[in-house]
Amino acid sequence: MIKLNVNDEISRLRAVVLGRADSNGPVPKLEDAYDPKSAEHIKAGTYPKDEDMMKEMEAVAEVFKKYDVKVFRPDSIEGYNQIFTRDIAFVIEDKFIKANILEDRSKEIDAIHSVIETIDASKIIEFPENAHIEGGDVMPWGDYIFVGTYYGDDYPSYITARTNMNAVKHLQKLFPHKKVKSFNLKKSNTVAEDNSLHLDCCFQPLGQGKAIIHKEGFLIEEEYEWLVDFFGKENCFHITKQEMYNMNSNIFSISPEVVISEKNFTRLNTWLRDNGFTVEEVPYAEIAKQEGLLRCSTMPLIRD
Repeated sequence: MIKLNVNDEISRLRAVVLGRADSNGPVPKLEDAYDPKSAEHIKAGTYPKDEDMMKEMEAVAEVFKKYDVKVFRPDSIEGYNQIFTRDIAFVIEDKFIKANILEDRSKEIDAIHSVIETIDASKIIEFPENAHIEGGDVMPWGDYIFVGTYYGDDYPSYITARTNMNAVKHLQKLFPHKKVKSFNLKKSNTVAEDNSLHLDCCFQPLGQGKAIIHKEGFLIEEEYEWLVDFFGKENCFHITKQEMYNMNSNIFSISPEVVISEKNFTRLNTWLRDNGFTVEEVPYAEIAKQEGLLRCSTMPLIRD
């Protein structure tokens, strides 16, 4: 049996589910794109190829091997995008929470049945139908759970709005001893630079009291200010719109001192090293074309 344990974003990683990219199927039709960035690359003819994305994911698998992290991979489903495991489920404490994901992607969870079978069934939680949630919006952080959401009444009109207020309320019910803090994110179905698909697209807490943040990703200035005050202004690395678009906040912590980051994130990686982090650089620019990066394609199961 797997003894799940995740209480934050940074404690030493012991087991993780890493997505796979070997059979994504044909380039999607434009009208089937789930986010504006994928749509952009479909239009431009630069949509990523399976073999390029497989190489990128293997580079991450190698880093996990180096740090002695147990890696689980989904079973392959022919012609199906299975890169972003963070969307389909997430762990808080010892609970495995299945996400209420876009209907078209519902098969993805079945592909990790071999992992789910090793989890105590009483620890597996499904959200009610009307509570939409995806793992990219959920960050356990000690006494807190940070949640990206969208408060607007026009929520149903945004394919890019993935977590609703019903889910925020449901999380609070599940974890009454935690403070569930929600953030209203900026959404756009058409302009990738103006779209915070998930909370991890505009914010990420790191070890050593640091955090990466993109101010314009938040619709309510007070909520952005709350985070900056919480971490301390001097500890926050502010990313530009272009860096947000390139997914600079979507890196991944193996421990409080070690992060995996994209090799082209020069400004960020320099800052991380200047602040005492070990930065394991990997190529991930092809996967980034689908508006997801390192945090999106990993689902931690056990952290010390």
